[in-house]
Amino acid sequence: MTDPAAPPRSPARGVGAAAPSVSPWAVHRPGGRDVALMAVAVIGVSFSGPLTALVTTSFLAIAFWRNAAGAVLLLPVLLLRERATLTGLRARQLVSSVVAGLFLAAHFAAWLPSLSMTTVAASTALVTTTPIWTALAARVSGVRLPRQVWWGLALAVFGAALIAGVDVTVSWTALAGDGLALLGAICAAGYMLAGARARERLTTSAYAVVCYSTCAAVLALAALVVGVPLAGFSARDWWLIAAITVCAQLLGHTLLNLVLSSVGPTVVGLAVLLEVPGALLVALVLLQQAPPLLALPGMVAVVIGVALVIRAGRPTPEADPV
Repeated sequence: MTDPAAPPRSPARGVGAAAPSVSPWAVHRPGGRDVALMAVAVIGVSFSGPLTALVTTSFLAIAFWRNAAGAVLLLPVLLLRERATLTGLRARQLVSSVVAGLFLAAHFAAWLPSLSMTTVAASTALVTTTPIWTALAARVSGVRLPRQVWWGLALAVFGAALIAGVDVTVSWTALAGDGLALLGAICAAGYMLAGARARERLTTSAYAVVCYSTCAAVLALAALVVGVPLAGFSARDWWLIAAITVCAQLLGHTLLNLVLSSVGPTVVGLAVLLEVPGALLVALVLLQQAPPLLALPGMVAVVIGVALVIRAGRPTPEADPV
């Protein structure tokens, strides 16, 4: 693997790539098309939490099916529209995609159990620290981030904590849950950083198929070990899982992976932060759950923080189509 601080190739349209220019972990200012795609992605992932709350089956089963179905649905795109990208492809070029899938599976395996061990508010606040970990990894690798980026990150994460309405529960179980939620955030950062590496050489469909398949395989093994069934659900649960797959996996994760190579993992992580206020609005409509008192100032802080980071980035070419 190349040095993280080394410049990447341009976003892949096949196996061949252009000359290096900047690090794939740097912060870039998104163009208009990137902003539009991230907006659709944020709307998609905002449905994830409220829809998941309506499903009566295991979180692990939901995570498995959304990744497995996502890989299957994207496979025809890869084979029919992007087949040329497979020519000359070497196994070592898929390593970053496999690593991203392992990190994504670890994210689900760590974060989902934390929801039942600590408060949902604390778990949500801790798991939304993902962009801080991507920024720290980029800085350690040699990428210099403007001071405005750090201020924006801090403000956005603080806003997410306000929205979550963090309450502290002092117990060993809650402490372990907090640790798992934080581990989930770090694993999510690893997923984005490895994805940025993979997207140097691979198209979105090729990367997503390998990543989602790896994640689904690991989650299936985990479900087998802990005895969680992956079938036998009610028709209502199957329809909800299908909706989660379309909204959160295809419109959410896949569109974010599409812009990952052009805006960088830190900006994508910040975009995911917008899921927090987005999920509040969706929950208000679908579940009639009133937002917490600090939701409005929290939303403002998240939006301002994201804007600060985006303004600090430099313009970058737009990503390739799926």
